[in-house]
Amino acid sequence: MTHPEIIERLRRIGWRGETLPAEGRQLARVVAQHRAGYELHDGEHLFGAQPAGHFLKRSLDPADRPSVGDFVEIESGKPPHIVQVQPRRTVLSRAAAGERYERQIIATNIDYVLVLTGLDGDFNPARIERYLSLTEGSGAQPVVLLSKLDTREDAPQLLAALRERLPNGTPIHAINGKDPASIDLLLPYLQPGDSAVLVGSSGAGKSTLTNTLLGSERMATSAVRGHDSRGRHTTTYRALLQLPSGGCLIDTPGMRELKLTGEENLDLFADIDALAEQCRFADCGHGSEPGCAVQAALDSGDLSAERWRNYLKLRDEREEQATTLEAKLRRQRGGRPATKPHTNRHSRDRD
Repeated sequence: MTHPEIIERLRRIGWRGETLPAEGRQLARVVAQHRAGYELHDGEHLFGAQPAGHFLKRSLDPADRPSVGDFVEIESGKPPHIVQVQPRRTVLSRAAAGERYERQIIATNIDYVLVLTGLDGDFNPARIERYLSLTEGSGAQPVVLLSKLDTREDAPQLLAALRERLPNGTPIHAINGKDPASIDLLLPYLQPGDSAVLVGSSGAGKSTLTNTLLGSERMATSAVRGHDSRGRHTTTYRALLQLPSGGCLIDTPGMRELKLTGEENLDLFADIDALAEQCRFADCGHGSEPGCAVQAALDSGDLSAERWRNYLKLRDEREEQATTLEAKLRRQRGGRPATKPHTNRHSRDRD
């Protein structure tokens, strides 16, 4: 097979590069990870592979190991071995659960993050804001999807309120995941060569939506609990799927915990930042200080108390995670401070 033919084959699974590995190596994409190894796809065939020994060192940062969405170089063998991970153009990650700071990669080399929330008891604007905060630094575009459109008569009102709450330009779509006609509006995000990751709570309808996009019942689904609209983890591991539209979709298990990494900018709260810049005092704590623009907006209703509380929660978590991350990096540098310390955007000096 010629160089252009190989490149064209890889384009079908999202490859954007123009060069290929050195002779003796092959390029493929990680489509799933199991305890027994990895599943890879080279644009034509699906096959298993094992990581090379250097990926198994306990001292290695887990984020440096192959992840779903990665393009990797492999060497032939029985089974083939992954020897190198290609540079990632986008990375969606979160802080792993537990006291020890570790970054857990959700998906790499993606163009869109499809944030799916059910319009039943799963609907939670604060959780959507948390997903968007995690997406900000990934390099991918977030797209908010509201599923189970048929379960709520007030869906238009909920949609309007969410549009007002989220930043301008954030795509928001209300869909019925069981109806192929309803999800046609997602096709612009799933064109040939595009990659998207589907995230959301258990029971939000990710597997149902995936099955409709695939045109087959390949992903297991289950009923949600009536009292809280939560479901079991019918998707148990991340998997990259090729869609009839030509795009690639990474389906993920429902995530109960979404810890910030400490490097988020919280740009979706730019309106609150703008208010803080209008406060009389540069070190305003936004409590009982005179001339506080934030408190004035809360009193007038221009800023909702719920959104303000969620901002404070995410900001404080971000700062705590940033401190933990800096401590880890300092240990790795032998005690030397960072060259660019993290700053709290509400403690800037102003003229």
